Amino acid sequence: MVMASEVWLSSFSLPPRLLHPSSPRLAKLSPSLSSSLRSCSLLRSRGQVVRLHVHRLRATSEQQGQVQEEEGEVEDSKILPYCSIDKKRKKSLGEMEQEFLQALQSFYYDKKAIMSNEEFDNLKEELMWEGSSVVMLSADEQRLLEASMAYAEGKPIISDAEFDELKMRLKVYSDLSVDYFKMFLLNVPAAVVALTLFFFLDDLTGFELTYLMELPEPFSFIFTWFAALPLIFYISAGITNAVIKDFLILKGPCPNCGTENLSFFGTILTVPSGGKTNTVKCANCATELVYDSKSRLITLPEPAEA
Repeated sequence: MVMASEVWLSSFSLPPRLLHPSSPRLAKLSPSLSSSLRSCSLLRSRGQVVRLHVHRLRATSEQQGQVQEEEGEVEDSKILPYCSIDKKRKKSLGEMEQEFLQALQSFYYDKKAIMSNEEFDNLKEELMWEGSSVVMLSADEQRLLEASMAYAEGKPIISDAEFDELKMRLKVYSDLSVDYFKMFLLNVPAAVVALTLFFFLDDLTGFELTYLMELPEPFSFIFTWFAALPLIFYISAGITNAVIKDFLILKGPCPNCGTENLSFFGTILTVPSGGKTNTVKCANCATELVYDSKSRLITLPEPAEA
């Protein structure tokens, strides 16, 4: 490190006689400074300012050691281990997530802590800043993830029954409800056919049915509501059941996007629709959905094992 400076000395602070080459005080100075002062040119000496052009002075090794930094690395004892700016020692996101899960597993299952509360809070805060979804999981989701990791390592921490129960509880689903309006519309064609047959029968009998409906009260009311309409309904239901057997229409929102989808259960002309469960593709996000008519739930299909 090289420094250059200009020293201004006045006649009051540094008399001219001190600048004489044979001055004993000058001999007491450091060799580099004394040689520099001996080479100076004295411009003015009587009651005026003396300007000295001091040659470049080299900083000592002690001064250099106070300011130098090794390989550009900054050491700060206040930086926490999980917030270290040293890229060589900074842990990856996956390593921090694994350490976070191991700390939870050790605390809840092994009943011992592998890190202090402060270290755990710092780790959790660092994961939140990194945008990790592990710290955002619910307690059951974290437990399922820990159980899956432990099972993969050959050290299961819960039984298979508990794992299946936990997995079922966390399964994404939506509730199904009966679409009565759509089911009513399925009976409309048969009702039209039944009315056509009723009026055709009325025409064949010389409008005797119409005559009965025009009888004085309460006979017309009794014939209409207790004879004609039940007959039409019976014929309509018979035609519908002959074409579509045990039909049921369920509707529910997609667990992924919330779009309502329909699923038909039943048998059309001896062709079954698929039994108690149907696989439906969402009309909006194209996600495959499993409709269960027995539990009245919409669930996502299980991922295929590799």
